[in-house]
Amino acid sequence: MLVKTKHFGEINLDEDKIITFKNGIFGFEDCTRYTILYNSEGVERPAISWLQSLDVCELALPVISPCLVKEDYNPIINDSMLEGLGTLNDDNIVILLTLTVPSDLTKMSTNLKAPIIINSATKLGCQIVAENEDYMIKYPVYDKINKMEKKGEM
Repeated sequence: MLVKTKHFGEINLDEDKIITFKNGIFGFEDCTRYTILYNSEGVERPAISWLQSLDVCELALPVISPCLVKEDYNPIINDSMLEGLGTLNDDNIVILLTLTVPSDLTKMSTNLKAPIIINSATKLGCQIVAENEDYMIKYPVYDKINKMEKKGEM
């Protein structure tokens, strides 16, 4: 199917790349269909990808794997929040964090408190609130991303 995207123009997207968020994501509850896009010109998948809405082409959120910014990331989650995703295991669970990228890049942050959880087998996702009291909504990540970029890891 042909879809319009915010950063990649029009692309041809296979139906099996569509991820459904039955309740949307925080702030965008009416947008339920997404895909994950990234610049494929590099040899490996880059650290930052885009959670692109298929309902509103202007909506594309930068996302990153939590292990890249907080190695010991382990959100405490009420299992009932994940019931609609199907059985999750180490082979099919994808956890992503949204990035906030202001004009002053040194203030770039990620939201440790509200991870996005995706079951890659069922193509169902949700955004939840982690119960960890020490997880910040605006966790600074500029220094870590800058180091990765200098090492050629991005």
